[in-house]
Amino acid sequence: MLLCIPTVKLFGFQQRRTIRSLAKRFNFNGQSPTESQAQASLDKECIDFLPWLEKIAGSKITNTLSIGKSVHGRALFASKVIHAGDCILKVPFNAQITPDELPPDIRVSLTDEVGNIGKLAALLMIEKKTGQNSRWVPYISRLPQPTEMHSTIFWDEHELNMIRCSAVHKETVKQKVWIEKEFSLVAQAFTQHLPNVIEGPALENFMYAYALVGSRAWETSKGISLIPFADFMNHNGLSASIVLSDEDKQLSEVTADRNYNLGDEVLIRYGEFSNATLMLDFGFTLPYNIHDEVQIHMDVPNDDPLRHMKLGLLQSHYTRSVKDISIFHSSCDTFTIKEVKSSKGKGKGLPQSLRAFARLLCCTSSQELNDLSKEAEQNDGRLARLPFKDERREFEAHKVLTKGYLGPSQEMEESKCYFVSQRFAVRRQMARDLLFGELRVLKSAAEWLNYYCTTLYSAP
Repeated sequence: MLLCIPTVKLFGFQQRRTIRSLAKRFNFNGQSPTESQAQASLDKECIDFLPWLEKIAGSKITNTLSIGKSVHGRALFASKVIHAGDCILKVPFNAQITPDELPPDIRVSLTDEVGNIGKLAALLMIEKKTGQNSRWVPYISRLPQPTEMHSTIFWDEHELNMIRCSAVHKETVKQKVWIEKEFSLVAQAFTQHLPNVIEGPALENFMYAYALVGSRAWETSKGISLIPFADFMNHNGLSASIVLSDEDKQLSEVTADRNYNLGDEVLIRYGEFSNATLMLDFGFTLPYNIHDEVQIHMDVPNDDPLRHMKLGLLQSHYTRSVKDISIFHSSCDTFTIKEVKSSKGKGKGLPQSLRAFARLLCCTSSQELNDLSKEAEQNDGRLARLPFKDERREFEAHKVLTKGYLGPSQEMEESKCYFVSQRFAVRRQMARDLLFGELRVLKSAAEWLNYYCTTLYSAP
């Protein structure tokens, strides 16, 4: 039985890796790299890694891939010609790291209040403390170091100010609080059974381990697991290659989605993730990300005389989206906007739930609200999903959205911070990628909204 394995996200959604990467060749003159050129780019620190892993697995992992270094860090490259459809690696379950390896006393102590990511992070802390006696030391020693991690949970206050106008800022704060909560539970278990593990900067070590697991672990039918070697593969959002879990054969595998020449970097898709997800969960961004999105929050004003009635209708008619892979928690007053491809009404425009909220906001009488509720009950139960029959009212409702909700933020365009260290330079570029992507989404939404309003009754 084959299962598609989504990557694990820090928020329990989907997720993957910590290195920004696009397809790169070893040489840049348009010629296919020679075998000697490919060998020159091998990661000399990992020459013994694959033989070690295959010894644990008791089987061959790959015949076509080698570990090398791209301009973006450690990666996997074609060691021979690969054809689309070729199975390029197979990692048996027994060569993967799962929370089941936690010592029994610790596993029993960590209740369901600690998620699988937290449990696997606790295991990493134990294995790192074990040092050279850990059977996973060849893998753990090759994981990114804290200085190489750029998830926003590691950003200081000055760096976070660069993205204050994005919802990622708030999500980062919430995520750090969640990690600290899980750490307190893990620390209690360690204090009772393995006190030496929490010597030194224990919270910082746990946060580092948590981020590693969150960005590298894969969901399986048994929970989550770290898949050595496979997690050296970098991300390409356009790739069709993904990690599959074969429960019958007890292994995870990857099939090539295209042809690769000798020396080509081999890439997979972690998921259809926006820069918000990539920077929060993986610590990288893409200069142009077709999956960028923006979360906006709308309120019923406190001075609205119908506020309580409107809030009641929102709660009673709210239905959560069945397919919601955004990093953002959805609710009846928050909305995720993706880039609108056409401003002329073609294709998907603004979310219907957002437009419905705007219609609700502009209602000025209890009779109008009762009519909306009755209309919802007569249809599919969703509130205010149909346009107002009065074009003037429909125009007024959509104009509400232009008042501070969908107007492009000047703060985004003018976010400028100047740093000198390499770490700050990387994070500044990540902030720019995020904010310019969100600005692009907002501008496209505003253009669609303006076009829609021009097609309605033009109010004086």
